[in-house]
Amino acid sequence: MVDLNDIAVFAAVAQFESFSRAARALGMPVSTVSRKVTALEEQLGVTLLQRTTRKLNLTLQGRAYYAECSEPLKQLHDAERVLSEAQRKPEGLLRITVPMTLGQPPFFDFLSGFLKKYPEIEVDLLVTNMFMDLVAENIDVAVRFGELRDSSLVAQRIGRSTHFLVAAPEYVHEHGMPSVPEDLRDHRCVLVNARSNETEWHLVNGDESIRLHVTGAVSVHDIQSASAITERGHGIGRLPPIFCDSLLGSGKLVRVLPGWSAPDVFVHAVCPTRRFLPSRLQVFLQALRAWRGPAWQPLR
Repeated sequence: MVDLNDIAVFAAVAQFESFSRAARALGMPVSTVSRKVTALEEQLGVTLLQRTTRKLNLTLQGRAYYAECSEPLKQLHDAERVLSEAQRKPEGLLRITVPMTLGQPPFFDFLSGFLKKYPEIEVDLLVTNMFMDLVAENIDVAVRFGELRDSSLVAQRIGRSTHFLVAAPEYVHEHGMPSVPEDLRDHRCVLVNARSNETEWHLVNGDESIRLHVTGAVSVHDIQSASAITERGHGIGRLPPIFCDSLLGSGKLVRVLPGWSAPDVFVHAVCPTRRFLPSRLQVFLQALRAWRGPAWQPLR
């Protein structure tokens, strides 16, 4: 059976295109490197390298063999790093980006609890609705709601989120409470990212589904503003639990058409790669999946 160490030595020689540079990288004598490559060639029964006094070249068989063995060797190296990392206490800098929807006390409470549990971890948090380039910005993980645009990223579903219909009591007192979704056409609604004062709302109630056009006097571009405008009685809004749970509990908002809501969207934790996740990122992802705050609900 071919010796895995001999394969690793050959791969280093092929990568550096030099016995001496490969020997320095591996921390072994040049003679040992040469002997191991020769032993590999004898076991395989092929010539992998053409050696001259001035140059070293891979043969056709050598190039093919290197192409096939380099990736498995890298995977083994990554696995070794993962095991080594897992044995160490989670520590170091964790760069996280989350949408502005999460820039609320419940998420900061979660993050505070996480940092207290892992005091050796530092966090660089960016709260923005911009889709950051995770690789270019050296970001470890992004929390994203809804469909993902970049298929090259590695995503884990961590929950699902929805938006409820809510209004301020004074709005309901003045304009009445809708009894069926079609009644929303005659109400003022707080619109998000609408092109004018009209937009389409998609609502579901179990197996029932309806799409209808609604209008409003105010259109905003973020959920925080929609929450503030709705709370002040300017219309019926569609808000996620993280923005309306406390207001519903205090009576500043009431549910409208309680059986109806916007369709669920999936929440993802997105990483640039799956190959090597440091322990600080692994424990953060575990904490995210375990968190059952008002930002999202468990997967069904």
